[in-house]
Amino acid sequence: MSDTTIRPIRTRPFGARYAFVALGTVFAVLLVSAGVRGAVGVLMIPWQDDFGWSRATIAMAAAIGIFLYGLVGPFAAALIQRFGVRRVMLIALAMVSAATASSMFMTQPWQLVLTWGVISGLGTGCLANVLGAIIATRWFTTNRGLAMGLLTASTATGTLIFTPVLSVIATSAGWRPVVLTIACAAALMLPLVAVLLPERPSSIGLRPWGAPPGAPPPLPPPTSFIGNAIGGLMIGVRSRTFWLLFASFYICGFTTNGLVGTHLIALCADHGIPETHAAGLLAMMGVFDLIGTTLSGWLTDRFDSRKLLFIYYGVRGLSLIYLPYSGFGLYGLSAFAVFFGLDWIATVPPTLRLATEAFGDARVPVIFGWIVAGHQLGAASAAFLAGLSRTVEGTYLPAFLLAGMLGVAAAFLSVFIGNADMRATERVA
Repeated sequence: MSDTTIRPIRTRPFGARYAFVALGTVFAVLLVSAGVRGAVGVLMIPWQDDFGWSRATIAMAAAIGIFLYGLVGPFAAALIQRFGVRRVMLIALAMVSAATASSMFMTQPWQLVLTWGVISGLGTGCLANVLGAIIATRWFTTNRGLAMGLLTASTATGTLIFTPVLSVIATSAGWRPVVLTIACAAALMLPLVAVLLPERPSSIGLRPWGAPPGAPPPLPPPTSFIGNAIGGLMIGVRSRTFWLLFASFYICGFTTNGLVGTHLIALCADHGIPETHAAGLLAMMGVFDLIGTTLSGWLTDRFDSRKLLFIYYGVRGLSLIYLPYSGFGLYGLSAFAVFFGLDWIATVPPTLRLATEAFGDARVPVIFGWIVAGHQLGAASAAFLAGLSRTVEGTYLPAFLLAGMLGVAAAFLSVFIGNADMRATERVA
């Protein structure tokens, strides 16, 4: 029997406000997932020093993990709809904890690819923006943009909490204690999810936050999660809106966790900046992204999402073009951290809103999953190409200039995103 069809569990404390308990629980899980994905940036130089592997080799493992992190998104959404959010999250957390812990014993590059690439990528792919979209749409009717902004901001908070701490551990004790810390953090989330996260509001006799009395019950789960995932893709590819969102989100991933998240610490090391200082820069960016993404969710509830995306991508592109010429001094890097940090992933709430307007609440989790797959495809491309550029050319300059120009291009793409083809999408569905 699916978790989505079980009888309501016992009444929880906080009454109707239990939606915020569910929000906080998933925020913590997404925070840990972000810490896992961001740890590769901290570990790149220690792995290079310990094993003698090139940055291109390590970046390839990171790219595989990022790619799978995105590719599994729509299937994770379908799995959650079929088998339940709690069950899928528990299995994913167990996979992440086991994979990262076992990497302490690796000696060959293929083992790095298997643990940090394949298994970790599959596990964290179930604990990503698609999960946030499902929780936001299930538990909130009003303030949905703000809820999605907070869940998206967990990535920034994960960077804020994990990166400086992991960098200090790596510098003082080596990379294996870093891996153990991440594995334990993932394992600690297991009881949190098991105890605090009901399947949906109706499981504890509640309505979504802000839903009026008599709101329609949730749709029954699909009988085939693979068919649901592929069916969502077939609906999406017939829509111009889908392709514009997919392309802009590809650039979003290319310019953020693929390039900056994976290579910023190594880039700073090339300019004589210690790893702990570079990690502090990422943490500073995390603070501003926490502010910017939460604010973006609030703005998304009130303003045209297309205009917001134009501003976000434009500022991001110009920031990336500026970085190689900043001089890598205190003030130059601080300016970059502020402007880039404010819109690191502020694009997610307006992108989700545009997808929801075009495809509806019932279809958007899976279709948004495919859009997020574009994000991670872009991130994987940047992670690998930047590592290749550094290995072959000895510099990251081409990668950052390319990313900056793509960011500016995404700003103009955003202007053309619309929901005018929603009726046509519904007809072909």
